[in-house]
Amino acid sequence: MVPLLLLPLLWGGSLQEQPDYELRVQESVRVQEGLCVHVPCYFSYPRSWFSSGTLYTYWYRDGDNTGHKILVATNNGVKSVTTEFRNRFLLADPKTNDCSLSIRDARMRDTGTYFFRVEKENCGNYSYKEKKLKLQVTALTDKPDIHIPELLEADRSTQLTCSLPGACEGGGPLTFSWVGGALDSLNPQTLHSSVLIFTPKPQDHGTNLTCQVKCAGSSVITQRTVWLNVFYAPRHLIIGISFRNVTALKILQTISSLTILEGEAVRLLCVADSNPPAELSWFRGSPALNATPISSTATLELLHVGTEEEGEFSCRARHPLGSQTLSLSLSVVRLCTCSPLTPPELPGHSCSWEDQGLHCSCSSRAQPAPSLRWRLGAGLLEGNHSNASCRVTSRSAGPWANSSLSLSRELSAGLRLSCEASNVHGTQSAAVLLLTRKSVSQAGVVPAALGGAGVMALLSLCLCLLFLYIVRARRKPAAERPRVRDGEDPVVGTATWSCKQKSSTERLPDQASSAEDAPPSEEQQELQYANVNFHRMKPQEPQDQGATSSPEYSEIKKTRK
Repeated sequence: MVPLLLLPLLWGGSLQEQPDYELRVQESVRVQEGLCVHVPCYFSYPRSWFSSGTLYTYWYRDGDNTGHKILVATNNGVKSVTTEFRNRFLLADPKTNDCSLSIRDARMRDTGTYFFRVEKENCGNYSYKEKKLKLQVTALTDKPDIHIPELLEADRSTQLTCSLPGACEGGGPLTFSWVGGALDSLNPQTLHSSVLIFTPKPQDHGTNLTCQVKCAGSSVITQRTVWLNVFYAPRHLIIGISFRNVTALKILQTISSLTILEGEAVRLLCVADSNPPAELSWFRGSPALNATPISSTATLELLHVGTEEEGEFSCRARHPLGSQTLSLSLSVVRLCTCSPLTPPELPGHSCSWEDQGLHCSCSSRAQPAPSLRWRLGAGLLEGNHSNASCRVTSRSAGPWANSSLSLSRELSAGLRLSCEASNVHGTQSAAVLLLTRKSVSQAGVVPAALGGAGVMALLSLCLCLLFLYIVRARRKPAAERPRVRDGEDPVVGTATWSCKQKSSTERLPDQASSAEDAPPSEEQQELQYANVNFHRMKPQEPQDQGATSSPEYSEIKKTRK
C-alpha cells in the first residue's frame, strides 16, 4: 500500500503547492453485501490551521433533502454516530492528513453518496462537497476459497480451510457449513467452522466436498464445491483370465492356480485399484527387488503354453505409497498323442508252481493306465499286500500295469482265481477254475490255467486241443514216457496254457503239433491253437491198474465288464 503522505506527490505537486482545501478520494466504490472495503483518502487545509488545536474529521451521508445529513464516522467523541453505521464505518488518524474510510459488513442500504468534513478549534470547519464518494453495495456473488493440501493421502488426518474473499477481520460474523459424502462419519458440530479436520478414505476419491458461507444479516448463501483427489496405495489386486478362444476376461479375485491344456493360448490381465494408477508388471516367480519383468504392462500373453511355462507367475503393482503382489500358479496338462484312450487289455498272464507254492502274474495295457487286482474266491487282493499265506506286488509304467500273486497255503478244489484290470473306460478279467481234487488233497497243489482271447469258440477249441494232447500222451509206449526213478511214484504234470489266434497263412508252433492229427475243417481259415507247457512234475499216489483213470483238466473263463 502506498503511504498516505506520498499520495499528494503521486497525484501531482508538493504539499506547499496544494490548494488550501483539497480532497483526494476515489469517487466510486463497489462492494458486495456482507464484505468489506477500504477507501483510501487524503485531504489538505490552509496553513493557518497548522497552529495548535484538535483536528476533527467527519464522514457524512448525503440526505435526500437539502441540509439533511447522517453522520456515519468521526473521531470526535462528542458527536454521536448513527447506530446503523456505528463500528462499521471507521476513520483513519487525521494527524497524517488521512481521511481513509474502512467499511465492514456492507449492507444493501449502505448504497449512497458520502462526503468528508473537517473542523479545527479556533480555526473553523470545511466540507469537501466538491468531491464526494459514491458507494454501491451489490449482491454477494463471490465464492469461497477452499485450501486443500497438495497431497491428500488416504488414512491420514488432514486440514482443509474455507475462506471468503473480501471478508475482513472485525466484520460481520460468517457462518460456515461443510457438506460431502466423505464427512458422513464426522460429528455435525465440527462442520460449522472455517477449518475442517478429517481423515479421507480410498472410497472418498472422486467425491465432492462443498463449503457454504452465509453472511450475518443476509439470507444469501455462497458456496464452492471441489472434487477430492485422494491418493491411496494399490488395493483389490485381481487377475483376469482369457483362454480357449474366449475373448471376454474372467475376473478372479482369490485365484491361486490355473490349469490349462498344453498348446493353448492364455491371456492374463492384472488390475489394481489405486490413485494415481500403479505401475503394473509381470514376473516369473516372486519378484525380487531388482528383478527384470517379463512384461512391463498389465497384460501377459502366452500364445502356445508348454510344459516350460509351468510354475508361478506374479503381478506387481508398484506405487509411491506402497506396492502389492498377487501370484498365480500355472499347471499344464500334457496331451498324449501316441495312443488313443482305450479300455484295459490282458495280453499277458500266467500261473506256475514253484517251491513255495503257486505263483501267478498278470499284465494289462490301457490308456489311461489300468489298475490291477486279484480275486481269490470271495476275497479281494489289490495294491501291494503281504502276509504269511500270500503276497501281492503291483507296479505300473506308462500305459502298462503289472501284478504278481504268490500263494503258499493249501487251496481247495473248485476255488476260483481271477485277475481284473480296470480304468475309466471299462474292466476286463481273466479267471482260472481249479478242479483237481485229488492233487489238491494229496499234494496241496493244483493245476492252474489262464484264458487268452475272450470268445467262446476259441475257448472250446483250446479245451479240445488239450483233451487230444492228453489222450495221445497216454497212448505213447512206456519206452517213450519219462522214466521214474526207483522209489518214486508216477507223476502228472501241472501246466499253464494260453489260447492264441493265428491267420491261415501262419504256421502253428511246435508245441501245438499234436493238432495236426485232427481232420481239416473250416476253422483252418482262422486257426486257433493251445500252447501247453509242463513246468514241473508232481508225484501222484499209485492207482489200481484195473481202475479207470479220468482225465484231469482246467476250465478257462474270460469275461469283460
